[in-house]
Amino acid sequence: MTTYELIATATFGLEAVVAREVKDLGYRDVTVENGKVTFSADAGAICRANLWLRTADRVRLKVGEFRATTFEELFENTRALPWPELVPGDAAFPVEGKSVKSKLFSVPDCQAIVKKAVVESMKRKYKKQWFEEQGPVYKIEVALLKDVATLTIDTSGAGLHKRGYREQASEAPLKETLAAALILLSRWQPDTVLLDPFCGSGTIPIEAALIGQNIAPGMNREFVSESWPTVPKNLWRQARKETHDLANYEQPLHIMGTDIDDRVLKIARYNAREAGVGEYIHFQRMPVAEIQSSKKYGKIICNPPYGERLGELREVERLYREMGRVFNRLDTWSFYILTAHPQFEKLFGRSATKKRKLYNGRIKVDYYQYYGPRPPRKRAEEP
Repeated sequence: MTTYELIATATFGLEAVVAREVKDLGYRDVTVENGKVTFSADAGAICRANLWLRTADRVRLKVGEFRATTFEELFENTRALPWPELVPGDAAFPVEGKSVKSKLFSVPDCQAIVKKAVVESMKRKYKKQWFEEQGPVYKIEVALLKDVATLTIDTSGAGLHKRGYREQASEAPLKETLAAALILLSRWQPDTVLLDPFCGSGTIPIEAALIGQNIAPGMNREFVSESWPTVPKNLWRQARKETHDLANYEQPLHIMGTDIDDRVLKIARYNAREAGVGEYIHFQRMPVAEIQSSKKYGKIICNPPYGERLGELREVERLYREMGRVFNRLDTWSFYILTAHPQFEKLFGRSATKKRKLYNGRIKVDYYQYYGPRPPRKRAEEP
């Protein structure tokens, strides 16, 4: 059985969440670094990681890593890697790159050198001088960080945030991977009420429903490595069968999304239907001031406006004050709020129990977590 070194890339601040997901899939040899989680596993893990990881950006197959301060070192070390064992002779193998704090700072030059080195390595195995590159895609990345080059092949294709359900989005959509992370960080359970009072196109409620019913986020999409002869078709069939076997469609859910914009609520309902969870989420037009619930021990998870645009800040600050007053009425609930506003706690009227630094796209944000009281333990049923 061949063992591969895989890298699940992660948005800054979510590495520990991704690592937990990797371990929950049963993989133990896990290393966490900035922006990535590395683990060793068999070819089946390429399928399972792509299908199941909710918070990772993509899954990469690591080919090699070495120090390179000259173009000659980059070329020779790249050529020495086992490319022909991974990449078939008819494959398309474009090269992309990035360089941070490295002597080899010209990304186009690094890409060209890596491409040439891979071709030279392939020539030896396939005994040909020209590669037409008409077959399956093996996109190579050369990533230089502090003079260390990491060579990987992308196994995902489109980023893992593209679940396949969100054909329509509001103006400032929250990435599906970040929405899933907010839910996992809240430790929400499917038997708990969940409300998003700024639901927009519905990403948080939809991701919660997928989590609540244990539906694999990649169940309804394709991945570039499905066309690879390197990963046998039967492994993909087994992995996809597992997603169907483990889904719990009978799990009842209490999820609600509200917004003041009828247009985005229409989009949210459409997206929820596309995700297969439309019947489990109640979307409703409602301003924050009217939010109330007779339910106890629920959770609010939301991504309210930040006031990034000129002229919006004062309005957003009024909104945060109103949130503080309204949420305070839900005295047994917990609140999880993502915002870039540095004075949020002051405006909301309470200091958070816990705060976590994250990024929403390129915007630096904080995830303010307000823990409510623990619900009473359910008494065991009498015989």
